[in-house]
Amino acid sequence: MARIQLENITKKFGKVTALDGISLDIKDKEFFVLFGPAGAGKTTILNCIAGIQLPEEGVIKFDGKTVNLVDAAHRDTAMVFENYALYPQMTVYDNMASPLRSKLYKKDEEYIKKKVHEVAAMMKMENLLDRLPSQLSNGQKQRVAMGRALVRSPRVYLMDEPLAHLDAKLRNAMRTELKDIQANFGTTSIYVTHDFMEAMSLGDRIAIVNEGKIVQVGTSDEIYYMPCNEFVSQLMGDPEINIIAGKLAKTSGGYSFTFNDIEKTYELPEDKDLFAKLEETGLTDIEVGIRPQNVKYSFEPKDGYIKCSVYSYESIGNKSVIITECGALQLRMIAPNGLSVKIDQDIYVDLEMNRSMFFHAETKQYISRYNEAAVKALAAEQEG
Repeated sequence: MARIQLENITKKFGKVTALDGISLDIKDKEFFVLFGPAGAGKTTILNCIAGIQLPEEGVIKFDGKTVNLVDAAHRDTAMVFENYALYPQMTVYDNMASPLRSKLYKKDEEYIKKKVHEVAAMMKMENLLDRLPSQLSNGQKQRVAMGRALVRSPRVYLMDEPLAHLDAKLRNAMRTELKDIQANFGTTSIYVTHDFMEAMSLGDRIAIVNEGKIVQVGTSDEIYYMPCNEFVSQLMGDPEINIIAGKLAKTSGGYSFTFNDIEKTYELPEDKDLFAKLEETGLTDIEVGIRPQNVKYSFEPKDGYIKCSVYSYESIGNKSVIITECGALQLRMIAPNGLSVKIDQDIYVDLEMNRSMFFHAETKQYISRYNEAAVKALAAEQEG
């Protein structure tokens, strides 16, 4: 097992800076997720930890010992790739046994047989051991790739989007299996994904990576409910959060928020901690973040609701996403499947402002949100 530390890691490819002063402290036995858009630098971080690529600057430590000069073979990591990387001419058994037969490990066949069957039983694939990769489904191939990593009992598992090629149903099942496997082995695991649901469901903690930098590190609740900026708030949600620009004004009862794009003003529900932070900023221009699930709608006029029109309607799994247009403003909301919705028809919406978060209009940095103290307590409980 291992605690992994990266201190000010910089990695360049020619003139391109892939990692720009990355620092991370990954706990022993932690399931740690690197989450961000394509090209953010996530795989490069894995490769530097594995020793496949060497940073130009910075220090990588395993359990407090610097490993920059330790070659990949002797770092005792096991990597699972997106493309399975199985030997096509070998059976499942031999693919799983191959690391233990390498010059580095040289385990005897009795030990290998015991270990392969132990891992195969745990992953429910004992009946596949005599098959060739060409006889396997994509899900089975990925199980074999993970099993091959597990037989070695390494200090660290490194997983680079291992579920990317699987269909949605199989991905969901494999997420549960991955968590169970990691809990059983108790091995430090670092997992790369660009899938929001994978990051939320798998990670003990998540690091948001963008343009070669670490943007935020925290539990899934902490990052989802208190994103450090608008970029993170948009990344942590499907469908994406609504960001609404407007003006803040003091009222006799606290604050009001007036939209920039349409004629609509909300009196903000009282929250002393939030109001104190808004006052500290001294800002008038502000941006409010509202998750789609916190947008209410009606197909009949309602008091206080904003008249809009349906811009698009899409069915996704067991829910639907409606995008409305209100003048220059678009709002996303979630609705149940089976609604009879037509493009351009009238729809009336209302925002649950008591579930909103607030951002600096210029810097896009997070200021505060409603019930922040309760959210912080929930995040602390999750991490504990």
